[in-house]
Amino acid sequence: MKEGKMADKNTTTLAKNCSLLMVGAGGIGCELLKNLVLTGFEKIYIIDLDTIDVSNLNRQFLFQRRHVGKSKAQVAKESVLRFRPNAEIIAKHDTVMSTEYNKDFFSQFDIVLNALDNRAARNHVNRMCLAANVPLIESGTAGYLGQVTLIKKGMTECYECQPKPARKTYPGCTIRNTPSEPVHCIVWAKHLFNQLFGEHDADNEVSPDTEDPELAGDAGEMATKKNSEEISRTSTRDWAKEIDYDGEKLFTKFFHNDITYLLSMEKLWKKRKPPIPLAWNSGTSSDQAEATDTALPDKRIWSIHECQTVFEKSIKTLKERSRASDEPLVWDKDDEAAMDFVTATANIRSQIFSIPLKSRFDIKSISGNIIPAIATTNAIIAGLMVVECLKVLAEKPEDCRTIYLSKQVKAKNRLLVPCKLEKPNPKCYVCPQLPEVTVNMDTNKVTVKQLEDKLFKEKFGMIAPDVEIDDGKGTILISSEEGETEDNWPKTLSQFKIANSTRLKGDDFLQNYELVVNIHHNEDLDELFVLEGDLPPVPEEEKPAPKTAAETNGNSVHNQKKRKMEEEIHQQTNGVKKMKTNDIVAVEDDIMIID
Repeated sequence: MKEGKMADKNTTTLAKNCSLLMVGAGGIGCELLKNLVLTGFEKIYIIDLDTIDVSNLNRQFLFQRRHVGKSKAQVAKESVLRFRPNAEIIAKHDTVMSTEYNKDFFSQFDIVLNALDNRAARNHVNRMCLAANVPLIESGTAGYLGQVTLIKKGMTECYECQPKPARKTYPGCTIRNTPSEPVHCIVWAKHLFNQLFGEHDADNEVSPDTEDPELAGDAGEMATKKNSEEISRTSTRDWAKEIDYDGEKLFTKFFHNDITYLLSMEKLWKKRKPPIPLAWNSGTSSDQAEATDTALPDKRIWSIHECQTVFEKSIKTLKERSRASDEPLVWDKDDEAAMDFVTATANIRSQIFSIPLKSRFDIKSISGNIIPAIATTNAIIAGLMVVECLKVLAEKPEDCRTIYLSKQVKAKNRLLVPCKLEKPNPKCYVCPQLPEVTVNMDTNKVTVKQLEDKLFKEKFGMIAPDVEIDDGKGTILISSEEGETEDNWPKTLSQFKIANSTRLKGDDFLQNYELVVNIHHNEDLDELFVLEGDLPPVPEEEKPAPKTAAETNGNSVHNQKKRKMEEEIHQQTNGVKKMKTNDIVAVEDDIMIID
């Protein structure tokens, strides 16, 4: 009993004297803030850019309906002060990527806790904590999955040590010509929304590909002629305005004439079931019985007649909204008319291609890239974050673990699986002392603008990069100062004598982050940039000989069990990384429970 009281006292002292930064006040953040103040933390700084939405109320318990539209950070602060009035909480409704939150700002904290839901902000906090040498507790949830880990400079791998999976994309020809899954039709419906009301992208055209006229027969030629007469050589948007967004004419073009054209491409349907064009009013009110019956309206699957009715109604709403605004509309999953449009449109197209129809709820989840948030998952992860935080404050970071949560794991029937912390990846382009990376590119084709946008900003996550050529002269290629190097943008790298083995020095003052890029000139690439290690595998005859059984570190049965567990804890979002079962430690020895 005496030891327990002493431990409680030490925990309270550590918490009370700690200056802590919490980034994010959403699903995990609400649970985390409550845990922190109840544990005894008093000096807490919160940053969150988001405002409260009705959809947050079912799991973010610090918020109520009267708070909708208000700052999450501010309301979270006010809510916890009601039961912990002595807490010194500063709440900022702001983005953590603002220049205000620089290295000096992060240096004032003893520890940082991330409760974020996007990769760009996670990257930035990761880099700022490394620059300020402040320990970071990183977290993430995805449905029933979750994880917590410590990031400490020089001791553990950082958030960017392991590559994150790229967002899944779908070929344009599949979306336009041969959809085979509901997601293909949903993506097509979002493209159509932008084509009619939003910011249209030529790469996201919804009409069938016509690059190979030999694929089309007489029917296709007739459909093409009819479409050209309808659109009268104007854009689809202009044509839609000319016909006053007439629902029947729009329906006929996209779901009958375009499909007739596709149907005439006989080569496409030799091994696929051909689509069936739909005519206006092809569905009737008697189809109502075909709709699924459920107590929740959003869980029902609409009949084609309902889809057609919603299609026409949502177009009228969006048309009026578009006319009242000088700016293109932006699709939002929480916009009722926009969501109705995509649901109805996607299901009509699914019907045409014999693809299963989906409920509005399911389509919202897919179209918004939503993984359902589980309140219990958030609560467990938030509790574990405080446990790991206390270990760090007690100067026992070596006791910390990367802890995975999954209802699927069958490790001794445990819900939580702790693993040893990974050491820094020597090939990481963020956390080593002098990070370097080799990038394959065709310097005769890559422009300076592509280098800035697609490599330094998109691939390396810099916000405002400055890039110079390591040529002994310090030639400035890209400047973060507006207007300084814009003349360089359209020029190719070879025009600056950048070739094989050229070194570029990138620097982002906002992130206190420097990176050396070694150029490897390569003309045989399918992508603009390929990092070293991401190139295709070497041919079979050049592969090294397989390792012997003694070199595989463990018997095959043990390795099979590890691989199976790796499959069970599968990565689903940017916040949840794949568990490395090589480093699983005894579960019962590493989970702390605080009363």
